[in-house]
Amino acid sequence: GASPIEMSSGKTQRRRLNRGGDRQANSALYIIVIARLRWDVRTRAYIDRRVSEGKTRREAIRCLKRYVARELYELIVQTTSHTSQRSTA
Repeated sequence: GASPIEMSSGKTQRRRLNRGGDRQANSALYIIVIARLRWDVRTRAYIDRRVSEGKTRREAIRCLKRYVARELYELIVQTTSHTSQRSTA
């Protein structure tokens, strides 16, 4: 649900949110990002940097959701591999 789809017209190049996928997962990612924006200084700096690069706030949040999704995926893979190693031992 957080993957972008190319939506360009003329000289304007942008991406929009993929309307397919797991909408509940996308909603959870959004809530995580908004909570991080409120409390995490690194996240605020990231958004400020993206906005200063010319992205809109919505585009910056979308980038941050993909970043969070990658972090969560790594945690899930580590947990799954750790659990499967314990069950085979």
